[in-house]
Amino acid sequence: MSKAEKLLRTRAPALDEILGVPLKTLDDGFVRVVDYMGSDESVVQAARVSYGEGTKKVSEDRGLIRYLLRHQHTTPFEMCELKLHVRVPMDCWRQWIRHRMSSVNEYSTRYSVAIDAAQKTAPDAWRMQSADNKQGSSGALVPAEGERLTRREAEVHKACRDAYAERLEAGVAREQARKDLPLSTYTEAYWKTDLHNLLRFLQLRMAPNAQQEIRGYATLIGHEIVRRWCPLTWEAFLDYRMGGVALSRLETEMVARIARGELAAAEALAQRAGWAKGKNRERAEFDEKLKTLGLKAPWS
Repeated sequence: MSKAEKLLRTRAPALDEILGVPLKTLDDGFVRVVDYMGSDESVVQAARVSYGEGTKKVSEDRGLIRYLLRHQHTTPFEMCELKLHVRVPMDCWRQWIRHRMSSVNEYSTRYSVAIDAAQKTAPDAWRMQSADNKQGSSGALVPAEGERLTRREAEVHKACRDAYAERLEAGVAREQARKDLPLSTYTEAYWKTDLHNLLRFLQLRMAPNAQQEIRGYATLIGHEIVRRWCPLTWEAFLDYRMGGVALSRLETEMVARIARGELAAAEALAQRAGWAKGKNRERAEFDEKLKTLGLKAPWS
């Protein structure tokens, strides 16, 4: 590029259409795009600077982006950044903030009065503890029990908020008055991250085993924001990260033997790996992969 050649900022017109618009989720949560830098074009531009001039003739943009994602070339995706304004319950935000590769500025309840909103649970939305996953849920409580818990939830929210207001009225410092607010209280934050780390966030939080509340936020960000912002990257992400199947060396060998009809040999491999007896999470996960591939485990 010559010194006189002008660099223009890349735009994503589809994302510009919703810039600043709150996208609703949960009962009082939202996500909105504050600003962004780059697009699919920026990913391609960065990759071609790295590879040299000749690559423009080797691959079209879509093919290059798919190659980069498929082979985990992460740096070009870091050239794109997204800044969001989010409104999220505090318990959900605790999971969110564990994704450390970002810049964050959160609403301060030391400086300001806490947001007067808490996430409410509908009577049919109370989930039961999973029997085989300590950090998961499965099924729902019966409606009558759900209605009782929802009424009790409203009482707890009101009691906590009344105590908070009473402390503020008495002159208690905000930093101390807040201590008994429930984790369902909404907070707000500006969250800025690059596309590479955003895709990692989405891969984990859109997964079926992610908590339902944060999965709602992640799905919203992915399908309504990233899809508009970087559609070629989004397509590749769905194909390779969300819709793909990763196999270990052992699993690859088992799949090959099952596909060839060598079921006894595959079962012998499973026994040597310690999968044959009792509860085994690795085996259970492999069974799900086999279902995706249209195969059946010889031990099932």
